[in-house]
Amino acid sequence: MVTVVVLFNIILSLILFYVAWQVCQLTHKLGIIADRLNIHEHATYIVLSTAPVNIHTGQQEIYNLRQKNQNLKLQIQQVRQILNLLLLGRKIWQRYL
Repeated sequence: MVTVVVLFNIILSLILFYVAWQVCQLTHKLGIIADRLNIHEHATYIVLSTAPVNIHTGQQEIYNLRQKNQNLKLQIQQVRQILNLLLLGRKIWQRYL
């Protein structure tokens, strides 16, 4: 009878030791995963913390480019008008020659 109890306790101890070892390995793996997640969270924070400033800068640059584009369109229109006037003047000049 004593032998059965001792064997049962040994088997139970080995099972519990195996479970404890697995929990220890799981804790180690979870620590590694948590460290990696912290690294990724920090990198994401760095990228996203500058996002509002970058978005505002991009919007300002787009606004500036639109203003320049509008000015260039106006200048192109003026050049076309000047060229049309020159062509009209040339046609008139050729009629009288």
